[in-house]
Amino acid sequence: MTIRKATTEDIGAILEIYGVARRFMRDTGNLNQWINGYPSEKQLRDDIREQCCHVCIDAEGEIVGTFFFRQADDVTYFKIYDGAWLNNKPYAVVHRLASSRKHKRIADFCLQWCLEQFPNIRVDTHRDNLVMQHILQKNGYVYCGIIFLLNGSERMAFQKSCE
Repeated sequence: MTIRKATTEDIGAILEIYGVARRFMRDTGNLNQWINGYPSEKQLRDDIREQCCHVCIDAEGEIVGTFFFRQADDVTYFKIYDGAWLNNKPYAVVHRLASSRKHKRIADFCLQWCLEQFPNIRVDTHRDNLVMQHILQKNGYVYCGIIFLLNGSERMAFQKSCE
């Protein structure tokens, strides 16, 4: 598999992957994350314009995963509750990680790629997203505490640092 920055030509495939991810979340008991059409096409276009949306491509050239990756501070990570970040060094963030579920370990591959780009990564996920929590912990991410999104929603925060 390979990773590259997404383009506007990828939007249809990425939106399909988000649909698969939403259905999988519902099927695994995560009923409250990625609702009301989130992530939207507008969000996706913004991510592509900012060059932060990436796609994972399998050996046949098919897009099988997508995620947001940026090496910059995230305003929602400025305050953490009931815990602490592993460090206060510069970090990259991963958001909106999703796969088509056509292959196993797509999320693992994407997370490893991110760590190869930047050695200090922060991620958050919904409390009901047990699958993502498992993936993060399996990949060496440490639960650090609770953060709140700009809309006030709570998220569990994780970090992995190789520094």
